[in-house]
Amino acid sequence: MDVFDRMESEVRGYCRGWPTVFTTARGSHMTDENGKTYLDFFAGAGTLNYGHNNPQLKRRLLDYLSADAIVHSLDMYTAAKRDFLERFNEYVLRPRGLDYKVQFPGPAGNHSVEAALKLARKCTGRETVVSFTNAFHGMTLGALAVTGNSMKRTGAGVPLGHGVAMPYDNYLDGRTPDFLLFETMLEDSGSGLDKPAAVIVETVQGEGGVNVATAEWLRGLQDLCRRHDILLIVDDVQMGCGRTGPFFSFEEAGIVPDIVCLSKSLSGYGLPFAVTLMKRDLDVWDPGEHNGTFRGFNPAFVTAVAALETYWTGDGMEKETVAKGQQVQTALESIALRHAGAVDGVRGRGLAWGLVMSDAELAPQVCNEAFRRGLLMETSGPESEVVKLLPPLTTTEEELDRGLEILSDSLEAVRQKVSV
Repeated sequence: MDVFDRMESEVRGYCRGWPTVFTTARGSHMTDENGKTYLDFFAGAGTLNYGHNNPQLKRRLLDYLSADAIVHSLDMYTAAKRDFLERFNEYVLRPRGLDYKVQFPGPAGNHSVEAALKLARKCTGRETVVSFTNAFHGMTLGALAVTGNSMKRTGAGVPLGHGVAMPYDNYLDGRTPDFLLFETMLEDSGSGLDKPAAVIVETVQGEGGVNVATAEWLRGLQDLCRRHDILLIVDDVQMGCGRTGPFFSFEEAGIVPDIVCLSKSLSGYGLPFAVTLMKRDLDVWDPGEHNGTFRGFNPAFVTAVAALETYWTGDGMEKETVAKGQQVQTALESIALRHAGAVDGVRGRGLAWGLVMSDAELAPQVCNEAFRRGLLMETSGPESEVVKLLPPLTTTEEELDRGLEILSDSLEAVRQKVSV
């Protein structure tokens, strides 16, 4: 692996925790060049909800490419784009009573967020955007300005302005009523808080530590935004596309955001793809006012349609994900009970879960031990104190049991080493 050390920037991260060279992948498994196979509870940081090289999606992609169909098109009209828009409306928007316009801002989640922030400011004529403690919205400057992690923010190298952080759900352990600070500052002309253009929120903060907002808190946030004429942006980049059960993570709360950011598993195959959804009256862009060279990646349209037709023509995927989530929750709670001195708690929804360690140093040790035993997981949280589980939604019950067993054994092994 000398070439990586010699040629690749020091900024690389995941490979440091998983020091092997991967060559093939299928479903919930990845295999390295030595022939060792790993169970994947990382899923491309939530990009591979339907697993690696899903056969139904792969067949569509190969057929499309072999026909010399359009690959690159910026925002030109193509048959693949039309098919995606029609199917997305048919299988996702219309059944949920949603009437959003669709913008293709660029290939990644941060592009969706940047477009959402710019649009909110253009619509309202205001500059400030409110985000929440432990939020993560991307690594470009606008997205970093509404991200909480100090290490990531410092990497910007310039002041990050026009963003204000408020406490996320249960950030103060219930000691202060929801939105008391936020609403008080909005109503006090001396608070120093300019009236925001928008609020941006994750219903489940994945990178922030798998912090789950309750449906009541989300409904309260929507109510506050409506009363104060503030746009509500839901960043569903990681928790959308079925990760929490429903296609959109905000469905359970019964809210309707003004703007929605989607990416990661939208293509279903790991191909770069993002959209920004907006209520019709918010589509105030001038032609070309926000653009990008790779905002029309047609192969991603093709695999996205295949994913929608395979998994989202009914509620089967949602029900399976909720049931598997209960399976994971039960196992994690059992692990937490057996290791009460090392585990502070379990939190999550659907198939996004976190095991919160009492000592932040334990979480990366557990993930390292799990890697040695053939399981891929990452950490999250402000101190990397959470062992985070994001298995593909297509992971079988047996694979989930196996991975959870490896996690349990890894935690036991780490605790034994620490106690020696």
